[in-house]
Amino acid sequence: MDDLTDLVAHARHVRARAYAPYSRYAVGAAIRADDGSIHVGCNVENAAYPEGLCAEAVALGAMVAAGRRRLVAVAVAGGDAETPPTPCGGCRQKLMEFAAPGAEVAVADGENGPIRRMRLDALLPGAFGGGGGE
Repeated sequence: MDDLTDLVAHARHVRARAYAPYSRYAVGAAIRADDGSIHVGCNVENAAYPEGLCAEAVALGAMVAAGRRRLVAVAVAGGDAETPPTPCGGCRQKLMEFAAPGAEVAVADGENGPIRRMRLDALLPGAFGGGGGE
């Protein structure tokens, strides 16, 4: 199992803990920090829709709370094999803030479908500065 496949497994696992009573669209995310540690998060909805939390933002918060400031990969799991979720625009920017050069993204469904791989900077060309959370 390669690193991104392992990261997707973590995202799929935490997806089961999502709180999505309104959309019924559960998402899990897992981030690998530069020290190899893995930090997970799931989406947490709220009746006031804009106040919900994306899985990627929750995982990023877990990474920062653990004292890490640089991510090398992120996996997002949800939806189905035809339309696995990619990070939303806001999460792309949040992730770029802490991304190491060449950080990878893996997206997959919530079950066992194929994994799509890409670079984070390809998902958000022209991102605002960042610098790895330094």
